[in-house]
Amino acid sequence: MLRYPALRALLIQIAAFPLTLAIVFLLASAGVVFVYWHVALVQGIVAALLSWWRGLASWWRAIQFGFPLALLGASQLAIPPAAFLAIFLFLLLLYWSTYRTQVPYYPSGRRVWDAVAAALPQNRPLRVIDIGSGIGGLVLDLQRRRPDSTIEGIELAPLPWLASHARALLGRSRARFIRGDYEKLDLGDYDAVFAYLSPAAMGALWRKAAREMRPGSTLFSYEFIIEDCPPSRVIHPTTEGPSLYMWDF
Repeated sequence: MLRYPALRALLIQIAAFPLTLAIVFLLASAGVVFVYWHVALVQGIVAALLSWWRGLASWWRAIQFGFPLALLGASQLAIPPAAFLAIFLFLLLLYWSTYRTQVPYYPSGRRVWDAVAAALPQNRPLRVIDIGSGIGGLVLDLQRRRPDSTIEGIELAPLPWLASHARALLGRSRARFIRGDYEKLDLGDYDAVFAYLSPAAMGALWRKAAREMRPGSTLFSYEFIIEDCPPSRVIHPTTEGPSLYMWDF
């Protein structure tokens, strides 16, 4: 569990609290007058330093520094507890286990869909899956273009999966959406796998693909490269935007 940065960040905030109290007590004994904002500032500094010491990424240090200040600021707004609960539940359903996967919601776009559709083999039916399919845009578009093929999406977060499933039902699409973790799939069942994940997930994805994907299949990754594994092909869907990388097996 400690390999997940979000949990490490939480534990660091907890560990920073007694250190903050000790610092505040020592300075108060020396005559320094503190208010809550000062305590929050000390907590943020201590948490950021501990995050640097424990090797968390630079953005985590910024988050750790700002979190106590943001928490104190939110407490001053007198927002009803039910609103906080509603926001928490919405974000939970939207992002679900992002703390573990380190893959937030990344929508692609029509230019990317066009590029993927053009890069797929055109002379035979295919089975294609989008891992981390979000609200289903790529999957629905490919199924419309390739009615002879089986196009699927898999999404772990409940809210995006529900939205994609509803879109398929309302549009009477043959596209299939699975709620689950792509790590439990056998990628050897597919002719093409599309991923728009995050840098943190690419190493594990490549190891899984190298084990399971069969000869003649293709792994697509939008924006994020696989370190030390040069792609077979690269397409630029937009002039200045990210690239679409392909690895042919």
